[in-house]
Amino acid sequence: MKKNVGTLDRIIRIILGLALIAAAATGAIGWWGWIGVVPLATGLMSSCLLYSLLGINTCPADKK
Repeated sequence: MKKNVGTLDRIIRIILGLALIAAAATGAIGWWGWIGVVPLATGLMSSCLLYSLLGINTCPADKK
């Protein structure tokens, strides 16, 4: 997979994903909090399918 998620974008995705998963696991929010798996996975892999479909690239190394 081609990297299309930049550093700041990755950090935000990982933090948001972990926060949503933690909130869902503790019961602070409903089951929908498990959707945090998606931003966590895309942040860890540095690749986002939606970004690919829309032609968005926040990774400065691959903007050549």
